[in-house]
Amino acid sequence: MRVYLRYAFKETFSNLWRNRMMTIAAVLTVAVSLSLVGGALLLKQSAAQASASWQRGTQVRVWLSATATPGEISSVKTQLTQMPIVKSCYYTTQLQDYNEARSTVPIDEFQALKVADMPTSFRCTPTVPTDALTVISTFLHQPGVLTVTAPVQQIREMSHTIRILQVVFLALAGVLLLSASVLILNTIRMAIFTRRREVSVMKLVGATNWFIRVPYITEGFIQGLLGSGVAMLAVWAFHVWYPLHNEFALDAAKVWGTNIVVLLVGAVIGSVGSAVAIRRFLDV
Repeated sequence: MRVYLRYAFKETFSNLWRNRMMTIAAVLTVAVSLSLVGGALLLKQSAAQASASWQRGTQVRVWLSATATPGEISSVKTQLTQMPIVKSCYYTTQLQDYNEARSTVPIDEFQALKVADMPTSFRCTPTVPTDALTVISTFLHQPGVLTVTAPVQQIREMSHTIRILQVVFLALAGVLLLSASVLILNTIRMAIFTRRREVSVMKLVGATNWFIRVPYITEGFIQGLLGSGVAMLAVWAFHVWYPLHNEFALDAAKVWGTNIVVLLVGAVIGSVGSAVAIRRFLDV
């Protein structure tokens, strides 16, 4: 067993060195493609985290008309508090809305505002963000209601943009992963071709099929592993040097979880590439 393992490792690293240019090309291609896969996974997790945070903070503002009667205001409040899709709701005065406008409205426009100009409102949090549309349609033409607003469109646009970026990243990564598999396959094929006479002699003296195959399988596995190792460093470096902020920030545990996926994918890509090469080009 020890002799067999020594032979397998010796042949594996001998083949890697003999075809080092192809090996380097395969490792770099795997590294680039898996870096994109890792980036896409991080983007997906970051987007999901930010989306959840935005959803928790999604609010619907039911602005009341200056001419709304106490009865109309009371009716709106009763309906809001009784709606099962509204998680919470509270009333804001003209002064509170005026103070909030101080930080959101441009200075030249804010100077023209007065407390009396500000409408009062009900600020409501829907149970599910998409329920904001139901709240809007219910109260938009309600007596005593000026208008109803919610940042639903902005969240939709952001989510749509993030989904497009994820698809582009994963598509590009998929193409590069396919290229990496082909490069690994060609590297193994070259190794098989250069050692074809030696393989014939080994078969004549009774070597088993697996005794001949294992060095080639190990070669592809190591190429994939080396490429994924470089990709892991790239993903971690991006996390450290270009940290995301606020809702998009990911903790180290999630980054390491992504790196483990990258490592496993690299090992699988290398093993699959070598297995296909052995099946097609190694006659044992």
